[in-house]
Amino acid sequence: MSGFMSLFADLVGSIADLLEPLFHASATAAAIVLFTACVRLLVHPLSRASARGQKARARLNPQIAELRKKHSKNPEKLQKAVLELHRAEKVSPLSGCLPSLFQLPAFFLLYHLFSSSSIGGEANALLGHELFAAPLGGRWADALGDGGVFGAQGLVYLALFAIVAAVATFNFRRTKTQMAAGAPASGGADAQQVPGMGAITKVMPFMSFMTLFTVAFVPLAAALYVVTSTTWSAVERAVLYRDVPIGAGTLATAG
Repeated sequence: MSGFMSLFADLVGSIADLLEPLFHASATAAAIVLFTACVRLLVHPLSRASARGQKARARLNPQIAELRKKHSKNPEKLQKAVLELHRAEKVSPLSGCLPSLFQLPAFFLLYHLFSSSSIGGEANALLGHELFAAPLGGRWADALGDGGVFGAQGLVYLALFAIVAAVATFNFRRTKTQMAAGAPASGGADAQQVPGMGAITKVMPFMSFMTLFTVAFVPLAAALYVVTSTTWSAVERAVLYRDVPIGAGTLATAG
């Protein structure tokens, strides 16, 4: 693991060296943003496949509505019938989770890299790199202790919080609108497709705001990954899932 982290640190450092003429002292922060964009490009085929799956599920809504009527008094038969329909049409109600799951290793790599004081038995030089005045290995609590909310470091976090809040608000409005549009067609049927889906549907519009807590408590480098990836996701979903009722595949919006 130590050797792998050394290679990853070298990769981040090499990208930063390439970007240094443009971004100077913030080159490592720019390297993290570029690394995040590369990860998202690699995951994009999964996102497109997830979008196609959601559109396929949307086309099944009339059949699911008929199954609801047929098995209205037997939830177990309804769930089994819906799952059999998905299986026959080669549609997975959980496919929307894949893009998010495949991004987790990259996030944890950055988290570990910028949380470790040493890498490969040597001092972690990346911890001293900054985004403007804020160290990439620091956290919001450190910024509050060095100048407060409106100090030089605190302003960096306020900017990140503002971006996350704007993206979360966009996602919230879009999710609520799509849920309202999808409700008549799918309604309670989706709650029967996967156990717990009904509860997830209710919580889904608010999940984007949880990113604010992540940004506040992880190292700044990992926070940059989260902010960049969240913004990418909002734009990507707005394009890939346009005109698709969210009731057809609620989990797709979580990535």
